Amino acid sequence: MPTVHAYAALDATTPLQPHTIERRELRPTDIQIEILYSGVCHSDLHQARSEWGPSLYPLVPGHEIVGRVTAVGGQVTRFRVGDLAGVGCMVDSCQHCESCAEGLEQYCENGATWTYNARERDTQAPTHGGYSTAIVVTEGFAVHVPDTLDLRGVAPLLCAGITMFSPLNHWKIGRGHKVAIVGLGGLGHMGIKLAVAMGADVTLFTTSQGKADDALRLGAHHVILSNDRAAMKAARSSFDFIISTVPSGHDLNPYLATLKRDGQLVIVGALEPVGLSGVPLVVQRRSVAGSNIGGIAETQQMLDFCAEHGIVADVEMIRMQDINGAYERMLKNDVKYRFVIDMAAYRAEQEQAAD
Repeated sequence: MPTVHAYAALDATTPLQPHTIERRELRPTDIQIEILYSGVCHSDLHQARSEWGPSLYPLVPGHEIVGRVTAVGGQVTRFRVGDLAGVGCMVDSCQHCESCAEGLEQYCENGATWTYNARERDTQAPTHGGYSTAIVVTEGFAVHVPDTLDLRGVAPLLCAGITMFSPLNHWKIGRGHKVAIVGLGGLGHMGIKLAVAMGADVTLFTTSQGKADDALRLGAHHVILSNDRAAMKAARSSFDFIISTVPSGHDLNPYLATLKRDGQLVIVGALEPVGLSGVPLVVQRRSVAGSNIGGIAETQQMLDFCAEHGIVADVEMIRMQDINGAYERMLKNDVKYRFVIDMAAYRAEQEQAAD
């Protein structure tokens, strides 16, 4: 495949800039995707700035990818040229461990191969993500994108959407359950939409009164200010299930007290929660768990569910050239609720410049 245009971080301290990368030649089970839209995840910023350990530079971020298939390998059976396809956070796994055999590639015991800032399993070539005009992936790690949905809002479903769908699906949340979402951002707003569509009674926990109206617009039935002691006391033993999306360390104990007996609090945000006490767990047999993204089959299930219920992310479209400004706005939580890059427009600009 020819060289493709991209935006890359060349080191941890300089802004992303135009770059070119080589995609691998099409293998028998590969598909080639012309990228139309690429969502911008907060983890893109962390890895571009090497905040989660040493990153591989040059680094092309992006793991919320929607595009159209432009070529297929000779053994491909699931996709045809012209199909809409999506690529999320993974592009490979070992395929033979217990987790992979169960369709849980995200928990691959030998380590999943991430869409960017990783190395291909066989060649050890660096993987590059969706801030580029095209990508080549094995068909087993691509999903079909329903053409009934706004593709711009589909892109964030490949990370934010599946991150929230997977725990709701795993713990079989549905009608009759009382669910709370902690935090209203890229993850939280998807959690509200999905849990409501599943039939749950949904509450948002937030520290910001200003987010109450938006939460109700998104479908939440109730809003509780978590810094209001009286409101938190009134909510004790109310919820079957809580998902915490807050990206920074925070005290979990006030939320644990709002769980019913046998309730679960699932962490998908902060990787280093603080203040966890065993008392609220023991006295009501409550539990705390974590959840990653979903496997490929579950990601397809999520997209099909979203198509059935008309669910997409709330997005703000940006040009590829505006990515550095978007990163600064993300740090200020100045986006509702996900930036999405118009890669088709960027590709057209590059083709025009080449002419």
